[in-house]
Amino acid sequence: MTGRNRDLGRSARTLAAFVVAAVSVGLLAAGLWVPAVAALGGLSNAGSDAFLALPSTFTMGRLAQGSRILAADGSVIATPQDEDRVIVRLSQVAPVMRTAQVAIEDSRFYDHGAIDPQGLTRAVVEDLRSGQATEGASTLTQQFVKLSLQAQALSGGRTAAAQAAVAKTIPRKLADLRYAVALERSWSKDEILQGYLNIAYYGDGAYGVEAAARHYFGVHAAALTLPEAATLAGLVQSPSSTDPVHHPKAAQARRDVVLARMKALDEVTPAQYAAAVRRPLARDLHVTRLPATCGSSPDPYFCSFVIAWLEQQPALGPTREARRDLLFQGGLTIRTTLDPSVQGVVDASLREVAPERNPLGVAAAAFVTEPGSGAVLGLGQDTAYGSGAGATEVDYAVDRDFGGSGGFQFGSTAKAFALVTAMQQGLGSQASVNAPAADNRHPATFSAKEFPQPCGLGSPWSVYNDEPWKGGPMSLRQATAQSTNTAFVALASRIGVCAIHSTMVDFGIHGGDGQPLGTYPPQVVLGAQPVSPETMAEAYAGLADHGTLCDVHPVTSVVQGSRTLWAPPPACRQVADPHAVDQATQYLEYNMTHGSGILNQLTGRPSAGKTGTSDGNAQSWFVGYTPQLATAVWVGNPLNPTRRMFDVSMAGKTCASMTGACYAAPIWRRIMDGVLSGEPVEPMP
Repeated sequence: MTGRNRDLGRSARTLAAFVVAAVSVGLLAAGLWVPAVAALGGLSNAGSDAFLALPSTFTMGRLAQGSRILAADGSVIATPQDEDRVIVRLSQVAPVMRTAQVAIEDSRFYDHGAIDPQGLTRAVVEDLRSGQATEGASTLTQQFVKLSLQAQALSGGRTAAAQAAVAKTIPRKLADLRYAVALERSWSKDEILQGYLNIAYYGDGAYGVEAAARHYFGVHAAALTLPEAATLAGLVQSPSSTDPVHHPKAAQARRDVVLARMKALDEVTPAQYAAAVRRPLARDLHVTRLPATCGSSPDPYFCSFVIAWLEQQPALGPTREARRDLLFQGGLTIRTTLDPSVQGVVDASLREVAPERNPLGVAAAAFVTEPGSGAVLGLGQDTAYGSGAGATEVDYAVDRDFGGSGGFQFGSTAKAFALVTAMQQGLGSQASVNAPAADNRHPATFSAKEFPQPCGLGSPWSVYNDEPWKGGPMSLRQATAQSTNTAFVALASRIGVCAIHSTMVDFGIHGGDGQPLGTYPPQVVLGAQPVSPETMAEAYAGLADHGTLCDVHPVTSVVQGSRTLWAPPPACRQVADPHAVDQATQYLEYNMTHGSGILNQLTGRPSAGKTGTSDGNAQSWFVGYTPQLATAVWVGNPLNPTRRMFDVSMAGKTCASMTGACYAAPIWRRIMDGVLSGEPVEPMP
């Protein structure tokens, strides 16, 4: 005899001995089988010993269920999930659904114990005849045990154990029997049915009766009708071949089998049965697919940002993997700060000025936040989310840690923090600076001696101006309005690059790749280090709130069931002297009325802001604010960051070069005007 046949024989003898012993004393139906098997000694000694050696306790692990990410108005952004499941109580399932499931799976469920003697005896005879576990006869409790063992194995990444949990073998059936008896000693029948309805797979990605009801019929499980309940109950036996979406004829035929069984058991009247079988399945179907991934979300880039942000929050678990598991399996409700109306304005504004897949080959991104709280109201870019032509999953608006590209040189938007530093040193609102002559072809040269270490130069620095300057004293207002590089470099030499660097770090400025802001003068004074719109929006929001910096955050609460796991409060701190910051704001206001912002002033309200452009005009920016809102806009080359951009034309507008005033500022104005429309006009400092 082969080893396999010996194992089958031994398992079959064990099972047969168990059944004969238990049925003989009439205790199997009650689940009181251990004393019976032990007492019969010689009748089934070897079989009972083998059976008693199996595990005798059953612990149900937590079922994975999907989470929901909601916008501030409660609309669904996405439902991240490893399994589409919503756990419900039995009282939240329509009685007709409970009846239908029991009728088709185990009609004597409430009458027998863990094991159905009639069905098991029939199954044993057939299994012994065939030499393998071919006959079903599993009670609903045994099915629940099997599905639970499979789910726990899959949750732990144990694929082989998951396969073994549902294998059609006699040893597996023995284990299910042993566990089922143990389970019925500690759980009520209603608790077992509730567990079964939550764990069963109903096809087409729907796990559990609530997710299935929503998916196929667009209703909660509590609202299921007789035909709908019969349809769902019939799916469990073979969900892949009878789901109504892909196999509607098979689904209706199986539904009618369930209805017939319910009629035979007098669970429905002949009239109810006749009406239900006459009803076409298609009349009930209302297939609903929630955005399970960011790719199917209405706000995909915000979705990816939120998920990446949550995975980095220690309050949600000790490791990133643990936080990810909680997010995708924990059934969380995550309420975010996203305002769909703001997001709509952001998306439209970006595409009006920088259409998707435009002939220039540039991309555009924006990040909108609320001064005083750090709430992220919206973010986006002008590309499709995905991996197709012209699409990307890289979120240009945020840091690399949250799915971004690593940022882009931010140019003269850095000058705002030189202004803050100068005001903190007492230069005041009427300050001037001696600016060397330069234009876009003839630079001014600054020596290493003018910029001592530790924030110094290693060699002479050639600095160009976009607008020519003949050299000499220049008011800081004019220098800001004209964005005169030589004036700000001279200012930095006077007040100290390290001092400006310290101010910028205090305002949260860092590299888009997560690295600290460098101390090299071009990085500090003229924004020669890549940063993200997220960072610049946060920093300028700190200017809007008089030097109070609030960390940007996209989430207001994380709830599991009825328990709030985390409700992060705004993280704000005063990082600069309020009076000095307000003086710097006055310079940036002047830029809006007399400088690079003049053509993009807001409608009926004052504002402050600054353009920024990298060397060769490959990257362009506009960052600005009012007391209520701060927005950073970038337009540039994500794939070729040093490409020179001159004589550009896009969406009906032509510019000599891609400056911040050309495309980024008009996007900024559209966003700010659109979001602030109808809001009260608040004065600037």
